[in-house]
Amino acid sequence: MKLRNNKGFTGIDIAVSVVIIFIFISIVSMLVYRVNSKSREIELRGNATYLAINEIEQLKNNGYNLYGTRSQKNGDSIVCENEEIPGEEGFYRTIEIIDYTDLPGNEDKIPNIVKKVTVKISYMFNAKEQTVELSTVITKEN
Repeated sequence: MKLRNNKGFTGIDIAVSVVIIFIFISIVSMLVYRVNSKSREIELRGNATYLAINEIEQLKNNGYNLYGTRSQKNGDSIVCENEEIPGEEGFYRTIEIIDYTDLPGNEDKIPNIVKKVTVKISYMFNAKEQTVELSTVITKEN
């Protein structure tokens, strides 16, 4: 009686190893995609934060008088709305300057001395609008 030689691979062995390799490669590629996506999201948020800080610093250095005496009471508190930032494709800014006297509880204060500045930077990521919003107070120097 002659016994069969059991050396080598069968079709099922090869099919199982191909399926295992396919599952491993798909898991690794999914992880790489998520890491790259998160990295891009962090990069965009960092850029938007930098741009918002830069806008506030420009307002502090140049003064808010460049925008006139705008007040919520006359409906003119937004300086620019969804304006594309020059040199930064895909980033849009909204700057709002509100006089301190327009805030609740401060009506008895002297107007045009202290302003609340809010800078909002918008950008698109994964087909959704993302925003970074920073606020500060700027005082008029005598």
